[in-house]
Amino acid sequence: MFISVFDIFKIGIGPSSSHTVGPMVAVRRFLDRVADLPEVEARAKRITVTLHGSLAFTGKGHATDHAVCLGLMGATPDTLDPDQVAPMLEKLGQEKRLTPDGLPPLDFDPETDVVFDYGPPLEAHSNGMTFRLLGADGEMIDEFVYYSIGGGFVVTEAEMRNTRNARDELKNQDVPYPFASAKQMLEMGCRSGCSIAEMKLANECAESSPEEVNAGLDRIWSAMDACINRGISGHGILPGGLKVKRRAGEIYQKLIREGRTNQPYEHTVMDWLGVYAMAVNEENASGGRVVTAPTNGAAGVIPAVTRYYLDHCPHANQEGIRIFLLTAAAIGGIIKANASISGAEVGCQGEVGSASAMAAAGLCAALGGSNEQVENAAEIALEHHLGMTCDPIAGLVQVPCIERNALGAVKAVTAASLALRGDGSHFVPLDGCIETMRQTGLDMRDQYKETSTGGLAVNIVEC
Repeated sequence: MFISVFDIFKIGIGPSSSHTVGPMVAVRRFLDRVADLPEVEARAKRITVTLHGSLAFTGKGHATDHAVCLGLMGATPDTLDPDQVAPMLEKLGQEKRLTPDGLPPLDFDPETDVVFDYGPPLEAHSNGMTFRLLGADGEMIDEFVYYSIGGGFVVTEAEMRNTRNARDELKNQDVPYPFASAKQMLEMGCRSGCSIAEMKLANECAESSPEEVNAGLDRIWSAMDACINRGISGHGILPGGLKVKRRAGEIYQKLIREGRTNQPYEHTVMDWLGVYAMAVNEENASGGRVVTAPTNGAAGVIPAVTRYYLDHCPHANQEGIRIFLLTAAAIGGIIKANASISGAEVGCQGEVGSASAMAAAGLCAALGGSNEQVENAAEIALEHHLGMTCDPIAGLVQVPCIERNALGAVKAVTAASLALRGDGSHFVPLDGCIETMRQTGLDMRDQYKETSTGGLAVNIVEC
């Protein structure tokens, strides 16, 4: 179960990696599955999709129904043009007909064939989707369940069972440095004399050339940076009905003007971090092009801290950005393998908390930190997100999500700075912090795990 940097960082579309990107991926898998069934051309007439658990409770706000429809129309998260979403959905709503590759034309009414199941979630995971292919008389041709487990990752129940013991599987991977925990990572680094980024790059190069990996990293950063730039140029009201105003563009212009006066406050650097993060998450809330980092709901933290490194740290360069992303992905892979990056599974500690830990580690590494300091930075950032709930108002990835990314970015820089001031020795190991997050997520009530049935979601009156 080697988790590549390109699995952690995936170019997709907002507003949610688990609720938008994942369902589109699941649709593709189901269509590929049923295309190989015998006599499917003659028998198949209709398709339905039932959303369970968190996918049902916050599916409308997270555009899960739209994602399902777009996936059934052949769209993929990494290539879909956000400007084509509305025309595609309008066409499907009028025609109520699908023409998927490898299958006959299928009846599909978006209003009735995407079913929101507000009952108990499926046992295996809170983000379940049941796909059904039906015949002319409604007879069942095929029924299958997929789970969107965060960050755009989609698994079957069998695949989920097979990856429960991810730690042992990672030990046996055919890569030079098969670390499955922070402890193993530090031990391997000590024995080899390699940095975390160097070990991660060597693992990536087991399947790709260094040139391909570097080009991929540059492509990921380019997409992140472009998202920031679109966000600081955006204005108006975010979709969804809360009438949340896009603020990043206005704040950015104020910062530019204040910079020209040569009298900025020392804490203005935090405003830059905040505006970069908010720019990304306003784009995400608008359904724009973003990079899962490690999720869409937390997509602003790592780009913000990377842009901070590039714009505000002396001697920053492209190689430093690659070190940043490789290191961040190494930490993200450990968190995913041993706990979760899914808000529906462990709350926002698994999304913004993980992103902040990854960003802290990446910045620390880019600024020359030792492996021990990098691990310390990640632990500090994650520790101070423990217990954070996921309670989006109206099921929209807007409040408190946008500002939460800004604060996650600030915490990441603070954590990296604290770690760099020390020698890497510290009291709580990163592995212990990750296990604490996992246990806290298990203890957390479902209403605080991306269902919008608790917390801020029920204590703020919608206007």
